[in-house]
Amino acid sequence: MHSEVIEVESTKDGEPVQAIYEHPWVVRFSHWVNAVALFVLVGSGLQIFRAFPSFGAKIPQKDLLNWPKAFAIGGWLGGALQWHLTFMWIYIATGLVYIGYEIFSGNYRQVLFVPRDIRGVWPMARHYFFFGPKPPATEVYNPLQKLAYSSAIVLGALSVLTGIVVWKPVQFSWLAWLMGGFHLARIWHFLVMWAIVFFLLGHLVMVVVHGWNNFMSMLTGWKTNPTPR
Repeated sequence: MHSEVIEVESTKDGEPVQAIYEHPWVVRFSHWVNAVALFVLVGSGLQIFRAFPSFGAKIPQKDLLNWPKAFAIGGWLGGALQWHLTFMWIYIATGLVYIGYEIFSGNYRQVLFVPRDIRGVWPMARHYFFFGPKPPATEVYNPLQKLAYSSAIVLGALSVLTGIVVWKPVQFSWLAWLMGGFHLARIWHFLVMWAIVFFLLGHLVMVVVHGWNNFMSMLTGWKTNPTPR
């Protein structure tokens, strides 16, 4: 359990508020370093795709190759590969640090999506899309959050596994075989990247919806709530 609650006096009106310690430094450090690594990996990955398209001539790719160069890191294939392979290790390391912390702290029980959460996904989705009331909170994370975070971990693992095949297809030939060969592994890697990008867009929307206070908890570890009366 991450949370620690203390009561402090508000500097604005003198009213007491609860200061809640939600995210320890390990989680915050791995979150932000991983975010930077992911940004570089996506940008350099786009440059790699621009230089060496994945799809054949029968599939139109002109629009896929014409995104602004500002979104592509590396400048050319060799440069993009250097960026990609360097930040790959940072991405893997911070991912392992986060997963290791969640397991050894026991906090994974709050984040992991389990079968009993299935029935709560649709009511929470309806609330987020303004079609229904907010379901009562029974856990630290609601079912939709748990589904999103668990999916992000799965996508992260898939990005690493598919990336390993693209990087070392001969040494990991058995894994390449499971994925349908080098070419299909590269396509899977590309599709997983876009799935992660869409997750990040949804994540940013939720950051805006939940407000500055929630965002600050990932910077300082603390968030404040009015003290219940």
